[in-house]
Amino acid sequence: MPIFFGKNLYDSKNIPIGLINTSWGGTIAEAWTSGSTLKTMPDFTSKVPEIEKTYLNQDEAKEKYMKDLAAWQQQTETKDRGLSGGKAVWAGTDLAESDWKSMNLPDYWENQGLPDFDGIVWFRKTIDIPADWQNSKLTLDLDVIDDNDITYFNGVEVGYTEAWNLSRTYTIPVSLVKAGKATITVKVLDLGGGGGIYGNPELLKLSLSSDKFISLAGSWKYKTGMNITEIPAAPKAWDDPNKPTILYNAMINPIVPFTIRGAIWYQGEGNADKAYQYRELFPLMIKDWRKQWNYNFPFYFVQLANYTTVLPQPAEASWAELREAQLQTLHLENTGMAVIIDRGEVKSIHPKDKQEVGRRLSLIARANAYGEKIPFSGPVYDSYKIEGNSIRIKFQHTDGGLKINKDEILKGFEIAGPDHQFYWASATIDGNDVLVSCRNIENPIAVRFAWAANPVCNLFNGADLPASPFRTDDWQGITYNRK
Repeated sequence: MPIFFGKNLYDSKNIPIGLINTSWGGTIAEAWTSGSTLKTMPDFTSKVPEIEKTYLNQDEAKEKYMKDLAAWQQQTETKDRGLSGGKAVWAGTDLAESDWKSMNLPDYWENQGLPDFDGIVWFRKTIDIPADWQNSKLTLDLDVIDDNDITYFNGVEVGYTEAWNLSRTYTIPVSLVKAGKATITVKVLDLGGGGGIYGNPELLKLSLSSDKFISLAGSWKYKTGMNITEIPAAPKAWDDPNKPTILYNAMINPIVPFTIRGAIWYQGEGNADKAYQYRELFPLMIKDWRKQWNYNFPFYFVQLANYTTVLPQPAEASWAELREAQLQTLHLENTGMAVIIDRGEVKSIHPKDKQEVGRRLSLIARANAYGEKIPFSGPVYDSYKIEGNSIRIKFQHTDGGLKINKDEILKGFEIAGPDHQFYWASATIDGNDVLVSCRNIENPIAVRFAWAANPVCNLFNGADLPASPFRTDDWQGITYNRK
């Protein structure tokens, strides 16, 4: 993404663009904020001294972590219903599967019947081994698994990996390969975010050679072994990057001596479960960086993309609340936000179209930092007015007029009455406004747009830039009390 941002600026200005890339995927904003600044925020006042103590006594902290981790792992084994006396009973070849459900793999399990589930899920698939494969060494490819897995073949452990983004390739020893039925079992532990066997269908296979293989894509049996809520949170490693101040100390403070023109930022997933906290934390981090450079430099950021399952009915969503926190950060001087609610993917938290993300960020820089007279933002909610049984929504940044992208009807709007119950709404463009109504609601009082982790929405302006998700109400969200 930074490369495409720089390329678009170069193509526009014909001036070489220098970029310092300091990034770590899947991290939290407080890790990128200095300790002195975090101490001013009540949620972190006591946490910063703990981090400082840890790094003054690293050997002691590492020893404590190893003990805590061993104790936590023992708790997971005790609670895991797939184990009995430490034995993987759900990996057995003679296990009855009558109470197991089916799931199509590869895919995140959130998309396949386990929304918002973190913990342990066991997967099983029975296949037929050809007679001429007997007593041969086989290769089992499972592509990527989120987070960790233990894999069994006919009840025997054949592989173990701790990583959410690494492809799994395990060798099946000759002694386990017999003609006829064989059972592959994969125990997956996910601690947060998307979970499961989610990679490329073509890379899910059992192979004798490059041209002789059995595809494992398709239906698998599954059963949950443990919900993560059944045990205390896993201890964080003494050197875990997802701790307050860590990445600021290691990756921001060292580059402060460099002169910079501005910063671009693509993050938020790691803080989605604490979106209300992000309302304060994110602007605090921006002001912290500007303080370090002693310069109120431009800070342009990317709003969270659409991701995970499309829900059939309106519902609360932590990702929607995080996008709202990002939208509110625009009140901070010299900031800009690129909306990519149309560029995400159901099955990947890392959308591939970074070229368009970089282009949209570059539009903000060209308009605000370089002074070009060009549209740089999609429609942004401005105000609303109740008109009988409809609500009129007014927008800023309607350059070229509001328009519907690709479809014939406007999608993504929901509306509620005094009972706070939201329904899908009918919405029509009226000049630079949108009129929203629903036949189920006589006295509407609130409208939301694209209020979901993966909303179906299509409001754009004439510059082909999408509207930011928003809501007109201020009702307490699901992340309100999370710290």
